[in-house]
Amino acid sequence: MTEREAIEYIERYTWSKTRLGLERTRALLRALGDPQKDLRFIHVAGSNGKGSTCAMLAAILRAAGYRVGLYISPYIQQFRERIQINGEMIPAARLAQITERVRDAAEAMEDHPSQFELVTAVGMEYFRQERCDIVLLEVGMGGELDSTNVIDPPELAVITNIGLEHTEYLGNTLEEIASAKAGIIKTGCACVLYDGAPEVTAVVETVCRERAVPLRKADFARLTPGERSLQGQSFTWDGAEYRLTLLGPHQLHNAAVVLTAVEALRERGWTVEETAVREGLQSVFWPARFEVLNEAPLFILDGGHNPQCADALAAALEDLLPGRKAVFLLGVLGDKDYPGILDRVQPAAEEFICLTPDSPRALPGEELAAYLTARGAKAAPSAGPAEGIRAALEAAGETGVAVAFGSLYMAGGVRTAFPAAYKAWLREQKIAARDRMTPLSRDFLSDRIARRILGCPEFRRARTVMLYRAVRGEARLQALESALGGEKRLAYPRCLPDGTMEARRPLDDGAWKPGPFGIPEPDPERSELVDPEEIDLVICPCAAFDEKGGRLGMGGGYYDRFLPRCVSAAAFAAAFEVQKAASLPGEAWDVPMDGVFTEAAEYRRKK
Repeated sequence: MTEREAIEYIERYTWSKTRLGLERTRALLRALGDPQKDLRFIHVAGSNGKGSTCAMLAAILRAAGYRVGLYISPYIQQFRERIQINGEMIPAARLAQITERVRDAAEAMEDHPSQFELVTAVGMEYFRQERCDIVLLEVGMGGELDSTNVIDPPELAVITNIGLEHTEYLGNTLEEIASAKAGIIKTGCACVLYDGAPEVTAVVETVCRERAVPLRKADFARLTPGERSLQGQSFTWDGAEYRLTLLGPHQLHNAAVVLTAVEALRERGWTVEETAVREGLQSVFWPARFEVLNEAPLFILDGGHNPQCADALAAALEDLLPGRKAVFLLGVLGDKDYPGILDRVQPAAEEFICLTPDSPRALPGEELAAYLTARGAKAAPSAGPAEGIRAALEAAGETGVAVAFGSLYMAGGVRTAFPAAYKAWLREQKIAARDRMTPLSRDFLSDRIARRILGCPEFRRARTVMLYRAVRGEARLQALESALGGEKRLAYPRCLPDGTMEARRPLDDGAWKPGPFGIPEPDPERSELVDPEEIDLVICPCAAFDEKGGRLGMGGGYYDRFLPRCVSAAAFAAAFEVQKAASLPGEAWDVPMDGVFTEAAEYRRKK
């Protein structure tokens, strides 16, 4: 079985086949030798904040030296995110191997397990094989009848913030939903509670009392918010200062639950030093939870999916960006309370771009846009994540705010598509800015760029320099050529049909012809090939750049494939100041420049 076959097998038994109850999970795990009985757990239930709470606790316990398993749902980009150890996803080969064993056991059962039950079994077996010290176990839905609840009493049962959700399964009141989630509380464990709605607290207190379970409620009065920025926030807890990478006031409440859980763990004999707590909170990363994908323009991704999440998002936006409105890239599930979601976020919205999340339960983007329009909002549907991202960026502009929100089932597609979609949009913006310059201004500023290159030490030392012949609005380096005389050997790029590039030295003034993209290139019959290893300096054109040496090319990737072959060369880009961007999202194949020359400055990469 391959990874793909394993995932296809598991996903064949979709959520719609889920039937609440523990019998199938118990039978499946029994066939595997009850791996869950060899593990210790922190079991986490709730409506909101489960994932963030698990992530913070996992980061703290990992910093404390423990081998920590993490079981979550749903995933954002890759299926294997659901099962992790010490921040690393289950390897593809192990997923395939264990799923094959789980499949054999499941196929022998008269009542076939659901998708979630299959994944739970795979996770339990993997955590046992890897001898985890403790596992952060996130409930899928509810608590009492969720398949994760087959475990013996955990070290801690953690109940995060509870709101109305999954009412068709869990009940129509907060008390009924709290009762379902409190089903993870077992005699022999300790309980930690997000002290929210009084009716929820009353239910949990009653269950703990009946089962003789010590209860700790997160006391938010012990927490004082500190400085906040898009890079993180600080707070004090009982006077001690901490820093948290996760953003939004709601994450401070989740942190209070986490710190209360740490106190409970210590009481049960777990060694968690204060340094581990600080390190864990400061290093924790949790995607799609008010995640800043880009700062200028500001693009935020949040997987919130219910009115409580919308409240948290609106509060975070007001806290960090007071008075500013955002363009929302929105996608929701049809069985969620999307009118309630919109009640919270519509006042903060400039307009909406509507997507269809990747789920059979999704509300089509066209229907959502029509619903929003009927509510008086400006809204339009979009074909997919990449198109939606570009539309949102276009609407927000270079100084605006865009927020992707509404469903974790949309968040993965947006997160995956963002780097390429943002680059395509930014490339268009910067090329347009460059092209708006007059020919006279372009020539004048190009001359200043050339003079700046002439004066740099890398150029003075170089014997072989690779330049380019400008087309359209690019910075023109002819002034650089004419100032050289014959003291250096000049080479120029030639793009080849297979997507690669070579360097050639023209033998005479007539050695030029248009390349495949209209760029002047040396005629191979009137030029000689230059070994890339002999090149000392490469000057590249670009569509955009940033101060860190990031270069955004025209999209072909020729330089990124060629530059690694220039083992001794320094690499710089030439551009106009109007092409400068606050930052560029990097890809694995991008080759960072040593610097960028413009008419106004010389930007060098910090090494």
